[in-house]
Amino acid sequence: MANNTTNVLASGIEIIGSIRFQNDMTIDGKVDGEIQSDKGKVTIGEMADIKGNIHAGEVHVYGHVKGNVKSDRCHLNNNAVVSGDITTGVLSMDEGARLKGRAEIG
Repeated sequence: MANNTTNVLASGIEIIGSIRFQNDMTIDGKVDGEIQSDKGKVTIGEMADIKGNIHAGEVHVYGHVKGNVKSDRCHLNNNAVVSGDITTGVLSMDEGARLKGRAEIG
């Protein structure tokens, strides 16, 4: 199995419950539950609406997250809205990104 597999949750799909994955995942749908990966990268797309905590190696947010984010690296795009706390090794935010919570970096 290839290591560069990307899982996609397209817009229009709604999941209630936890998501666990190994490689990379792009989410553009709605998730009401925890998103978890030990080392993988998760991209929260512009159409995404997440209600739950995210724990992954790398997190890129373009959409809306209501929950805490824990990662090694986290990037908030200019349209991102995160309502929750971020705990990460490295945080980068584009101008316009919104964080309603605390950030613990390092």
